[in-house]
Amino acid sequence: MNSNEINIAVVGATGAAGGTALELLLERNHPAEKIVPMASSRSAGRKIAYGDVELTIVEAKAEAFDGIDVALFAAGGLVSRRLAHKAVEKGVFVIDKGSIFRMDPTIPLVVPEVNGDDIDWHPGIVSTPNCTSTPLVMVLDALRSISPIKAVTVATYQSVTGTGIAANEELLEQSRTVLAGGMAKSEVYPHEIAFNVLPHVDDFLEDGYTKEEKKMLNESRKILHDDALLLSATCVRVPVEISHSESVQIEFESEVTADDAKRALADYDGVIVVDDPSKNEYPMPLSAAGRDEVLVGRIRKDIAHEYGIALWLACDNLRKGAALNALQIMDEALCRDAFKPSAQRSTK
Repeated sequence: MNSNEINIAVVGATGAAGGTALELLLERNHPAEKIVPMASSRSAGRKIAYGDVELTIVEAKAEAFDGIDVALFAAGGLVSRRLAHKAVEKGVFVIDKGSIFRMDPTIPLVVPEVNGDDIDWHPGIVSTPNCTSTPLVMVLDALRSISPIKAVTVATYQSVTGTGIAANEELLEQSRTVLAGGMAKSEVYPHEIAFNVLPHVDDFLEDGYTKEEKKMLNESRKILHDDALLLSATCVRVPVEISHSESVQIEFESEVTADDAKRALADYDGVIVVDDPSKNEYPMPLSAAGRDEVLVGRIRKDIAHEYGIALWLACDNLRKGAALNALQIMDEALCRDAFKPSAQRSTK
């Protein structure tokens, strides 16, 4: 099957990740007649632009998946729980952006550059990681080729579009209000996000970590096939529209020099080293926005650990952190002739 022959449903087409998926499909010149944007009944019938044409939003329900080859789910866990398996029953290959299937041992959690082989055993659904886990595991995968990793400490600086369109609108509205001398109103977040940072991403757990922070640990272990990986995260929301950044400290079992790390990262697919502080060159959210690659810089010896490296990364959370990774999974499955569940392929 040629990639332009694939009938693709984008579930959650009116959201930030779904909208980005449509942008990426347009960049690929995917035929408009091969795309079905889906959303809730409230949005059904609404027109959305796709290049020079308009697509009509279809209500996301089981019968809407008739004739669909691939469905990109970016509408939240409740929608995925209700419809993903029904889509699979209709012969659809489902790629889910939400968290609901990520830790299901029967469903692969995939970043193609790291563990594309896992697509081979999917049961009709492949899950994609959290938008902070994706760039992190790519960096860790590149560096563990030099020496096994003992422990990772990471602090994230996450943009508001990681929460969604409403959060981005809240940031902009609060910024305008504060600059005009008014009092900002908070609805999406528990506190003002404009001119502020919130060390609070997702719900808090009994041990003091948040769900987001535990996602980074558990998802990294699954993707890297390393259940012994030690990872401690602090996730922070910052007043940035697009791109997540991360400060990462990695402890290895043996010596890794900064030059070793730079070479390994520069040779890794999907990673670009931006690291010349003498020229003020380092990854930033603004420079990562709109790009497909993970930008990595500030690569240096970690003076707190004998065998440690510290670095900084930035990644567009809507592209590689969400929609692009899903499309790359689709590409990988197409190359492997693996749209059908593994059990159906094994009976050929």
